[in-house]
Amino acid sequence: MILRSSRVVLPDAVRPASIHIDQGRIVRIDDDPQVTLDAGWLVIAPGIVDTHVHVNEPGRTDWEGFDTVTRAAAAGGVTTIVDMPLNAIPATTTVEALEAKRTAARGNVHVDVGFWGGVVPGNAGELDGLVDAGARGFKCFLTPSGVDEFPHVDAADLREAMPILRRREVPLLVHAEDPGTIADCGLRIGDSRVADYKSYAATRPAVAEVKAIELMVRLAREFGTRVHIVHVSSAEAVRVIAAAKTDGVPITSETCPHYLTFAAEEIPDGATEFKCAPPIRESHHRAALWWALADGTLDLIATDHSPAPPSMKSGGDFARAWGGIASLELSLPACADGILGTQSNATVEKTAQLLAGWMSFAPARLAGLDARKGRIATGYDADLVIWDAEAETTVDPARLQQRHKVTPYAGRALRGRVKATFVRGTCVWNDGALAAARSGQLL
Repeated sequence: MILRSSRVVLPDAVRPASIHIDQGRIVRIDDDPQVTLDAGWLVIAPGIVDTHVHVNEPGRTDWEGFDTVTRAAAAGGVTTIVDMPLNAIPATTTVEALEAKRTAARGNVHVDVGFWGGVVPGNAGELDGLVDAGARGFKCFLTPSGVDEFPHVDAADLREAMPILRRREVPLLVHAEDPGTIADCGLRIGDSRVADYKSYAATRPAVAEVKAIELMVRLAREFGTRVHIVHVSSAEAVRVIAAAKTDGVPITSETCPHYLTFAAEEIPDGATEFKCAPPIRESHHRAALWWALADGTLDLIATDHSPAPPSMKSGGDFARAWGGIASLELSLPACADGILGTQSNATVEKTAQLLAGWMSFAPARLAGLDARKGRIATGYDADLVIWDAEAETTVDPARLQQRHKVTPYAGRALRGRVKATFVRGTCVWNDGALAAARSGQLL
């Protein structure tokens, strides 16, 4: 099969090219005019690699399962996800639990799926076995995770785990908020109803993020373990990470589409569909995150797709609503719109190249998949997304493929529409419908 477009996102440029695919791999890139599919002026980009997805199966499949989450991925141009180790029962903190995850996923995924393991108090003895069994790295929480099956760790726990991860050369992904700060100003379930967004956001201030990242910088410097800070939300956190990188600390970081799209001052009271942790902050933080991506302080964008049933997410009470945003299907148009819709000098070509770096190659590198995924290059998996940068779509929750349709993007016009998604050369999503079910593999 040969795919062609006048806008192919290659590692060095966006230009006209023909992509030759054989047995699921890219075997040649040239200017051959004899093609199987000519996409015209539509963008052909490397498939998105989303390294921050909460699938929740087994145990909480009613929140989200492998079938629905990978349907949403295919619809959004996401060709690989890496599943987070919590919210499922059992949590992925043992080899047996990882196998339970793989059993639930096997034969039931429409895109490729990898797995993170978890670091929790007392499971340091499991980490080598989890790496041997295929875990791409490990996730931990410095503050309570929201589920009992995945307790948070402290510095003593990390001092046990981090030398092992350094020896095995895998990253530690960290939910970085300081538990003491959160406890001092947090909401309690016994409190009265809290509908005011500003009151909720004040319970998880930027200083909590800063203190936790400063701890991780010290530990990363001490042990040499690769540390990755997930869902960075504040300008203050960006400054700490920038200083650590300048000092040679092995640290990377990500932000999420919702932090790049929304601003606290725009969120209505009672709109619990916007609740996440850390919270969405004011517009000057949003601007700082875009700048941090541009200058390389932040390495990548991942969704933190974290769904829950409407009964847990809705109701207008920030004290009780689940803290998570499900946006796997919308990450490409949300981020494309954030550039094309706000920057007068942005071109489609430059936007596509930036997003391919932040949403495809950098996440693939984090998960150790960058030798085969995240680029349109000879020898790489033929994971591709064809998208229309000129099309504008108003988000209709009922049309989303995720299990539950609650979304802060409802009714929002976004620029950039996915037309087709290819996983290892197979078209799995085409013009609004699943085209080849269960074509994904477990990585």
